[in-house]
Order: sequence, then structure tokens, then C-alpha cells
Amino acid sequence: MFSSAEPYKNQHYAELKRDCINNKTLFEDAEFPAVSTSLYFRKPPPGYVEWKRPGEISKSPQLFVEGISAHDLNQGVVGNCWFVAACSCLALKPNLWKRVIPDWKEQEWDPKHPENYAGIFHFQFWIFGKWVDVVVDDRLPTIGGELIYCHSKDNNEFWSALLEKAYAKLSGCYESLEGGNTGDAVVDFSGAVTEAIKLEEEEYHRDQKKQEQLFEDLLKVYDRGGIISCSIRALPHELESQMANGLVKGHAYSITAVKKVRLGHGLLAYFKNETIPLIRMRNPWGKTEWKGAWSDSSEEWEKIGDMERGNLGITVEDDGEFWMSFADWCKYFTDADVCRVINTSVMSVHKTWHEVMHFGSWTKNAEPLLNRCGGCANHKATFLQNPQYLFDVTKDVDQVLISLQQKDMKIHRKFGQGENLSIGFSVFQVERNRKYRLHDILTQKATDTSTYINARTVFLRTDLPQGRYVIIPTTFKPYTLGEYMLRIFTDSDVLRPLSSHRELTADKPRIRCWSSFLGYPQVVTHVYVHGAEGLQNQDRSGGADPYVIIYCEGKSVKSSIQKDTLNPEFTTSGVFYRKKPRKPLTVEVWNSNAVKDEFMGQVVLSGAVNDPNAPQRLQLRKRGSQMADEMPGSITLRIVSSTQLTAI
Repeated sequence: MFSSAEPYKNQHYAELKRDCINNKTLFEDAEFPAVSTSLYFRKPPPGYVEWKRPGEISKSPQLFVEGISAHDLNQGVVGNCWFVAACSCLALKPNLWKRVIPDWKEQEWDPKHPENYAGIFHFQFWIFGKWVDVVVDDRLPTIGGELIYCHSKDNNEFWSALLEKAYAKLSGCYESLEGGNTGDAVVDFSGAVTEAIKLEEEEYHRDQKKQEQLFEDLLKVYDRGGIISCSIRALPHELESQMANGLVKGHAYSITAVKKVRLGHGLLAYFKNETIPLIRMRNPWGKTEWKGAWSDSSEEWEKIGDMERGNLGITVEDDGEFWMSFADWCKYFTDADVCRVINTSVMSVHKTWHEVMHFGSWTKNAEPLLNRCGGCANHKATFLQNPQYLFDVTKDVDQVLISLQQKDMKIHRKFGQGENLSIGFSVFQVERNRKYRLHDILTQKATDTSTYINARTVFLRTDLPQGRYVIIPTTFKPYTLGEYMLRIFTDSDVLRPLSSHRELTADKPRIRCWSSFLGYPQVVTHVYVHGAEGLQNQDRSGGADPYVIIYCEGKSVKSSIQKDTLNPEFTTSGVFYRKKPRKPLTVEVWNSNAVKDEFMGQVVLSGAVNDPNAPQRLQLRKRGSQMADEMPGSITLRIVSSTQLTAI
């Protein structure tokens, strides 16, 4: 994530600055000129706009005044509270803002050497999987000598206004920043993974257990450098309207602290150890605060000792920052964006992740096997024509994070386009040996499906048992074209071969030059073993630790071991491309033993194309010359074969 950045529009900051200093000129950005088309495409600002350099606005301009702070920022006339909220969050994270504002000391005004000032700045954003370096000149839009967009409380501090200009350049113009998503901006500042939480829809305020779990999750995210924002959903006529309790609808707030606050005074408070979950946030307006419990001057603060209150930095002023109880936050806010800065470093005391990133596109082709825009699972005839990505879970159970992001569309708004596609994805548990694209859903289990929404990013956090999985990213409707980035995070404890995280592109085994000598598959067979019943006791406690192996032409698929049961559920499957269709398949059940595994029975399957493909229960039998003899227990399975290799 912290590799070198690619220059946007092929503009190299160091070269441009050097040329300006040598020529004793101030930089003028031809790629984002000081003209009206850089401001708007539909709705002009409310007044005559003059582009001014910071030295024309303030006598002593600076990038930062007394450092960088969440309190620096105030929103301008464009409706981009979401961007200002993201900047407030960024200001709290030195490791992030120093990446977004590179060479910040070198970029700062130097009054001792004014000849080194060239009117040029650069900022870096994580755009669609890579860091991009964006150059801007320092001409800023003003009305009546005042900055009209994002600005600092101090009129001689300009980091936020210049950062916003760089972001507006990426988006085509300032008006394109109207009505965005805080989580998207945070991702662009950090490369984080964003998760949208529907506080109202999932009724966190009614479920104490869910509420407590959410607080613990947010506390962990915040403590590990994550960024959180929130908002209250509004109807079009309610946007940025103030409620009686002081909160503003349709308005993005940045979370500036998540804390368990100790109740009581003195030593007694430490012995009783009573705490209350509180959350602090900031209004990008720099004013207008919550008026309820735990607001700046509320009586609830009398329950807190002086030392604890001092640690929290309580101030009684209308600066836009305030505390709330977590219960009230869940009650009044409807949506939250949680941005996790994912730790992929192996040198860490916290959980680390293994990340795989795929780039792809939904493309149209008249040939069904080549079409890659099949729509969601509602469209059964075309769903499996979408791109497919394989990954393995190697632990017994592992948490997996999946993020699907489409290309940002804001730059197209000035051309009357720019709306996000409705996107989502499904996760299927597939055969443990699958190597080729999925063409039919037989016994493969859809373990998870994300929401489908016209957001830039769709996220899913899920716990998956050991096995092989395929993710199918889709648009909601078929034959909708677009580009996407798929990020998959699994536990990094186990090193994985790259082959276990890859796109499935081939439909069937390739015909090679030696296929005519060594043979080519004639039949494809899918075997699904559901479970077994009534197995024979294998130990003194009257149990067994069974597993199953499916054999076909020298290849095999083995299930995980089921502990201490005579009625195991294996839910294991394999897919086999068979060169010798007359050679039967074998399914064997074994007991896992520390000294030597014990055979518990088998079934032999012909795998003929015309065999019944419905689920069947078969009696276990012995091996070799005694294979006609029965053994205790039966096995439940399903087998499907086809001469068409792209049928399964």
C-alpha cells in the first residue's frame, strides 16, 4: 500500500517546481485551470468568484498553523460535508495524513526563503488500488476575499483547501464533490477497507447484545487506527436540517473518539470499575452540537471524576465536537461507515491478514462461455457467466473480509453521467479440487451473498469453515458493463500458494500436444458426500473420528475429520475430469487414529452418464475380494456425470 505513487496526468511535482523556481514564475496548472469549468458544470457558486493565491488572502500563509487538527476544518458552500468529515478523521491519524500530504515540511511556506516558493503543491490518494500523486497550483476560489469551499478556522492555514482542490481535480470539478460518501474518501486517503453499517435497519438500539458487540468492534477499529463516520438518513427536503436535539439530518459526522469512561470519583471509582461506553464526534460545520445526555454542559459529567474528565478533554464551547452515550448514538444515527486500516505486516502484535487484490471488468460477449456480465443470482440463465475468483480457507474456521469496489464515477458527473452501478457478490463453497469455472450449481452451497446497492464499495465480513470457495462479483442487472477491484483478506498464519487465490478463466482442461497419446477427458463427474450414519465404534468411549476420501483415476479429495461421532456430516465434494469413463469411482470412510487410521467401509460408483443423479443412501462394504460383504453404516451422496465438460 505504501509503494511509490504514480503521477496523475503525468505531472511530476519535483520537475514542475524546479522549472518554476528556475524561471522565477508561479505554477499555473493547465490540467485544472482557474476557470468556471473547474468549479461547476450545472450550479454556479452564489457570487462572483475570484481565484486567489494564499498570499493574496492572508499576509502570512501557512500549510499548518500549530500542527494539524480535526478542529482545523470548516465546510464551505458546496455540499461536501462528507469530504470535510473524512479530512477531520484524517487529521487524527499522523501515519495517514503524512502519506496524503507528502514532504509536508518541504511544502510549507518558508518566510526566510521566499524565492523557493513556486505556488505548487502535491497530494497523494489511493485510487483504485494504487497511490496517485496529484499536483495543483495554489489558486483558490473566493467570493469577497473569503474561501468558498473547505477552509480552516485560521484564515492563514491552507492545507485543507489545497487538499480539497487536489481531490476536486481528480473528480473533474468542485461541484462533482457534492453528495459523496465519507467512507469512500477515507479509502482514498488510506487504502482502508470500508464497511457500511445500517444502524437503524439492523435495530442496534433495540438489541443490547448486538449493541455491546458493535461497541467492542468499533473500539477495536478505532484503537487500531481505523476511521469511523456516521450520518442520519434524510429525505430530499430534510437535507442538512437541524433536529430539536441538535443533530443534523443528511449530514456526515466524523468520530473522533470511542471510549469506555469510568464512572465515579477518586479511588472508589477504580475499585467499583463501572464504565459507560461513550463516543465523540465532530460536526464539519464547526458548530451546532448534540443537546442531550453527555453533551458539553450536561449534568451527566458530574458522574465523572476530575482526572477522567481531564483525560477526555471536555470543553464547553460550540466548536462542533461533542460526546454521546453509545446507546443514544445507536438510537439517533441511522448509518455508519467503518474504515479498517488492514494490517498486512507480519511484524505485529495484532492480527495480520493475507491480502489478494484482483482487477476485472464486466464485459459483454455473444458467446455465453465468453460473456462476463451475467447479472445477479436472480438471472439464473446468465449468473454463472460472470467473473469467478477462487480462494481457500485452510483453518477450521476463519474470518474472511471481502471488498468489491467499482471505479469512481464522480469525474463523469459533468457529462450528465457518473451514477454508481448496483453491484454485489455471492460466495459459494465448491469442490475441494475445483480448478475450472463453475457452470452449474448442483450441490455447491451459497454461503453468503452481499447486499446489492449502487454504492462505490460493497463489503462483507464472514466466518467460513475450511474449504474451497468461489466469489462471483456481479452487477444487479445482466449486460451492464463496468470495471471493479476485488480485495480478499484471509488469515495470514498459514502461507498459501498463489494458485489458491486466483481468477478462474478456463472452462475445462486444455487440449495439449500430448493429449492424443495420454488421452483427454471424456466425462466430467461431480461427487457430493453429505454424510454417514451408523458407523462402527472405533474406540473405548464408543465413538470415532471419521473422514471420507473420494478416489477417481489416481486423484482424490479428502474431507476434514469429524470428531467423536458415528453419524458424521462431511458435506464434501469433488469434481473429476475422467479419461476412462468405465473405471469406477470409490468413496472410502476412515477413522483418524494417532497410531494408524482404520478403514470403516467404502462404496463403489460407476459414474455412468445415465446413472440416477438424485441423492442416494448406500450401504458401506469391505474392500478387495470381500467387497460384497457389508460393513456397519451407510453413506449419503449424490453423483452427477456428463459428457459435456462445461456442464458442471
